[in-house]
Amino acid sequence: MSRIGNKEITVPAGVTVNIDEHNLVSVKGPKGSLSQAISKDMIIEQNDGKILVKRPSDNKEHRSLHGLSRTLINNMIVGVTEGYSKKLEIVGVGYRAAKQGKKLTLSLGFSHPVEMEDPQGIEVEVPSQTEIIVKGIDKQQVGNYASKIRDWRKPEPYKGKGIKYSGEHIRRKEGKTGKK
Repeated sequence: MSRIGNKEITVPAGVTVNIDEHNLVSVKGPKGSLSQAISKDMIIEQNDGKILVKRPSDNKEHRSLHGLSRTLINNMIVGVTEGYSKKLEIVGVGYRAAKQGKKLTLSLGFSHPVEMEDPQGIEVEVPSQTEIIVKGIDKQQVGNYASKIRDWRKPEPYKGKGIKYSGEHIRRKEGKTGKK
C-alpha cells in the first residue's frame, strides 16, 4: 500500500490542471505553466478540485509508479503556485560569485573565472559574494542547475572550502600529523 500515492492532491484556486487521454498532465498557475507525461498505466481522476492517482494492479512496476506519479503532479502544482529555490554558499578565501545580466561568474581559484549562462525558466540571484540562490518553477531543473554550480568546486573535507548547499554538513577529516 502506497502511503504517498493514496493521498489526494488539492488543486488551489487560480491553478488549472488538464489531463488528456495519454496521461499528459498540464498545470497552469500564477508563476507559469508546466507539463509532464505520466505513465499510461496510472489512472488519474480529477473531480471537485482534487486529483487522485490510482494504480491498475498490485504488481511491482505499478506500485513503484504510483507514488512517483502523484509526487510529480504535486510538485508541478507547488511549482506554479510557490516555486522552488536552492541556496548555495561559497566558502574559501578568494572564492566569490557575481551576476552580470543572465551570466553567473564564479571565481573559484582557477586561472580563469567560470561563466555560466542561466537556462530557460531558471533565475539566479547573488545577494552577496558568497551566496547564490537558484529559483524556478520546475523542481528538477532548479536542483539540476544548483548541482551543476556545485560541481565546479565541491566542498573538500579538510578545510571545508568549496560550494555547498545551505544547511549541508561537511564531514571534516583530521589533517596529517608530524612525526615525533
